[in-house]
Amino acid sequence: MDYVELIVHTCTSGSDEVSDVLMEAGASGTMIEDRADIPDPSKPHGIWEIIDPKLLDSMPEDVLVHAWFEENASLPSLLETISGRLAALKETAGDFGSLRLETRSVNDKAWSDVWKKYFKPFYAGDHLVVKPSWEPFEGQPDDKIIEIDPGMAFGSGTHETTGMCLSILEENIRGGEEIIDVGTGSGILAIGAALLGAGHVLAVDIDQDAVKVADENVKKNHVENIVTVQQGNLLEKVDAVCDICVANIISDVIISFAAPLMNHIRPGGLFICSGIVSLRGDEVAAALLDAGYEILHRYTRGEWTAFLSRRNA
Repeated sequence: MDYVELIVHTCTSGSDEVSDVLMEAGASGTMIEDRADIPDPSKPHGIWEIIDPKLLDSMPEDVLVHAWFEENASLPSLLETISGRLAALKETAGDFGSLRLETRSVNDKAWSDVWKKYFKPFYAGDHLVVKPSWEPFEGQPDDKIIEIDPGMAFGSGTHETTGMCLSILEENIRGGEEIIDVGTGSGILAIGAALLGAGHVLAVDIDQDAVKVADENVKKNHVENIVTVQQGNLLEKVDAVCDICVANIISDVIISFAAPLMNHIRPGGLFICSGIVSLRGDEVAAALLDAGYEILHRYTRGEWTAFLSRRNA
């Protein structure tokens, strides 16, 4: 299948909203290319391994939001709609950069390879290491290595939101917990939870491609006896309950399902949520409190926020 790749020129503060516009328009996936996400090799950073010094030089000055759409007859109308929504962003108070839009044709392989040069092994917690299959890594004896190839699904672990979720899981899994990973994407959080000692993990995603990638990654990491990957909407098709629910999605979804999600979390159970641009952190916090959660901790990395909360009895 052929795709059209849309590239929007923006800035760090505007990249999340631009990505939301593209996803709401029906993008099969998005990727944010931002120099700020690559640590300066001359300044050691705690969670990163070796970074090629040439990588920063190859990064564009603008923040680029890449999105992929199936190539079909409705594409011209779709491009017009997206252009209109981007123009509307310029009328708001936020800083969105130029919002210049580019298009190019790509195939499946080009899409799935585009991020490879930026994906290197790194520590997502004290002992959780994330690495792609094509990169060698020699860890420490206590390290738990997640080998992940995201393919067309979001979740390589390099993004702050995924990294925060993995770190929070490492801090809170004691062993034997039942866990639900909502919007599993590549399956990285479900795999991490399994390696950390979870008793069972249900990894749920609406997207068929994500489910396929997650299932492959689960098998690659030999945790298929712990992780079950399922396609569907958690609130409509799943009856499972858990001790810990983790959702690395977007603010609007977290706000809308925080209350009904309680039916899937045992009293006293934990809810870890991220994918929240920090400007909307207070809004998400209010939704969690209104739904009856106790917020245990608020985390921030870069432009992103995550919450650890507990369902009250």
